[in-house]
Amino acid sequence: MMSTIKVLLWLFCGATARGLNRNIQSANLRSPQPVAVKQEQQSFHEPLTWRFPDPPAEEESQYPPDFELKTPTAVNSISATCGAESVWVEVKKDLMGIGKPVLTADVSLGGCPATGEDPNTQVLVFESELHGCGSQLLMSEDSFIYVFTLIYTPSPLGDTPIVRTRDVSVNIQCHYQRKHAVSTGMMKPTWNPFSDTKSAEENLYFSLKLMTDDWQYPRPSNQFLLGDMMKFKVSVKQFHHVPLRVFVDSCVATVVPNIDTVPRYLFMGNKGCLFDGQLTSSNSKFLPQTYSDELQFEVEAFKFQQDHSGVIYITCSLKATAATAAVDATNKACSFSNRWSEASGINQACSCCDADCGTGGQSQLSRGDPVLEQETAVGPIVVKDKPLR
Repeated sequence: MMSTIKVLLWLFCGATARGLNRNIQSANLRSPQPVAVKQEQQSFHEPLTWRFPDPPAEEESQYPPDFELKTPTAVNSISATCGAESVWVEVKKDLMGIGKPVLTADVSLGGCPATGEDPNTQVLVFESELHGCGSQLLMSEDSFIYVFTLIYTPSPLGDTPIVRTRDVSVNIQCHYQRKHAVSTGMMKPTWNPFSDTKSAEENLYFSLKLMTDDWQYPRPSNQFLLGDMMKFKVSVKQFHHVPLRVFVDSCVATVVPNIDTVPRYLFMGNKGCLFDGQLTSSNSKFLPQTYSDELQFEVEAFKFQQDHSGVIYITCSLKATAATAAVDATNKACSFSNRWSEASGINQACSCCDADCGTGGQSQLSRGDPVLEQETAVGPIVVKDKPLR
């Protein structure tokens, strides 16, 4: 009996093993290899179409129902009165119209401080002669125009480096007629007192203007690019006077119309030596002098380092002598290009430009006449960077 059971078990187990082997072989024939399955899963039949979602739309600013944006309005805080020989300017200390007074020391008329202050009305007073405080004389067909510049430069607040008001520069003009028609002006006697005649003889009118590239007209724009040539024409008008020769003793560039500020660049000095070509290897120079009462010079445009505004003011000391006076060490117009040369060709007058040309004698026309000199300014001139190509 036991032998019979063993034989049956052996037959059953063998048959089972053979069946399992056949099933495994059949499955292996039907199923792909595992590597092939992985490769099929890693391949892409279509490109991905997913993208980042759009940012949410910005919401419009919402204001309260009774909210109103403030509209800037002009502030009436400056007034001027032009007299026969001087100008009177009144400036409210609340210059900006914001209810906060400015510091007196921060306001000047062409660099001149206030000559008075009314503590009751909180008004600053400036008084100047027409030729003073950096005024510029302009002339039209029928009028003389004296232009003053009122300047406000805010000081930092307390011990901080910040300010909460902006710089202000306001032009003030005084107009005077050059001639009168009988139908419109008062009739004058046919004789003039000696004092009037003497005054007319002594009044000279100096001019310093920016000119166009062809030197034919005053330049309509005060903007330049770095490297442009700024062309200046100096002249002196002589009314009832002997023929004159004009010179430029010195010129200084500043960022405000005040030569006693920093930064400053003295590019002409020593009685008519144009240093810029020597100091910076620029093309700045005087042009040959054609007329004794006119002088032309050009300066390569520049701006001060770390001053991003590019604004400069040019202030020059002008002088007139008799046209017959000699060109010498103290009366000259010299520029440098490898060597010093003089605008009228008298180059030996420039021999002192590398030393000290001295103070020299006064530029008088004759014994007893007044010194014929005047300080004249041009500005603001704006110098911009050249765009990159």
